[in-house]
Amino acid sequence: MKIEFVDKITDIAEQDWQRLNSHPSLFSNYQFFHCLEASGSIGQKQGWQPHHLQWRDNNNDILAILPTYIKSHSWGEYVFDWAWADAYQQHNIPYYPKLVATVPFTPVTSNKLLSNNFKLTDVFELLSHHCQNQQLNSWHLLYSQDEAEITTQQSDDIYQRNTVQFHWLNYGYRDFDDFLSTFTARKRKNTRKERRSISQQGISVRRIIGKNISAAELDFFYLTYQLTYLRRGHTPHLTFEFFQTIVKQLPEHILLIIASCQGEDIACAWFFFDDDSLYGRYWGCTQSYNNLHFELCYYQGIAFCIDNNLALFHPGTQGEHKIARGFEPKLTTSYHWIKHQAFKPAIKGFCLQEQQQMRAYQQQCQQLLPFKLSE
Repeated sequence: MKIEFVDKITDIAEQDWQRLNSHPSLFSNYQFFHCLEASGSIGQKQGWQPHHLQWRDNNNDILAILPTYIKSHSWGEYVFDWAWADAYQQHNIPYYPKLVATVPFTPVTSNKLLSNNFKLTDVFELLSHHCQNQQLNSWHLLYSQDEAEITTQQSDDIYQRNTVQFHWLNYGYRDFDDFLSTFTARKRKNTRKERRSISQQGISVRRIIGKNISAAELDFFYLTYQLTYLRRGHTPHLTFEFFQTIVKQLPEHILLIIASCQGEDIACAWFFFDDDSLYGRYWGCTQSYNNLHFELCYYQGIAFCIDNNLALFHPGTQGEHKIARGFEPKLTTSYHWIKHQAFKPAIKGFCLQEQQQMRAYQQQCQQLLPFKLSE
């Protein structure tokens, strides 16, 4: 077999990518990755140098693909290793560059390895060997759908990390009221009050599927997207060209929800969706209104899932306020390897302790869900 790394996605044939995409989802779609690179949202200047892994057999046919990136920072990953980087810096040891296998700016569990034959564990040693030879100080495989826990337990070099996200699950609800009927009376009353406050403030909401998004609506979305980052003192990760291109390439996978008041658009939320799931990704507003974030980012998404028989709603990372609105705590899994021998014991201990803490946290969150206790 021949193993190679390529520095742009156009060096990978789309037909090979899609052929090996045995568990297709939006975030394993070739066009999604292509839009990120072609729009200038990722690249060497952005600290996201594409460095995609390919295997070829003796006939030069592609057997497997793993999208990876050489990173010079930790932004846009959502499995936070800033403390590790700080520890390295305190000892005057470089933490970057590192190799990251993920979907950029997308903290969603998915199959990262595209292959009909290989398992995720087959690439661990290969990635470690590559980092040793290429002056890369670590590798990180984020939000993995494949369970490699047995292998990592047997290895002193590969560490598993867990985080908790909050997901909404569709248990065959007929409509939003049917969903609310599973809440305790107090929680149900509070949710209805929040939703009622939207119309009481004179706000109307509309849903737009990708192909129907107008140029003016896309402009307004990107304005609010920028404002969200600027209020935090950051610049947006994604360029306007990314959204322009993704609307053209994957219009059937995009949902834009816009809120208006007195004829003026005031806020919007951007979602992706596929045959099974809805993914809440970006929110922004020009003015602040009570409960508007909850309505656009959560309640409208739940209603869309019910209306379209989608099984899962992934609203993004973190946010304990999601629990009271029916989002259940779920563990995510990532795998990590570092080169520096002296840091291995401390990082391994950190990961083991974090796993215990995340499982305990998940159980605590489970107790706070708004659902009635089953009899």
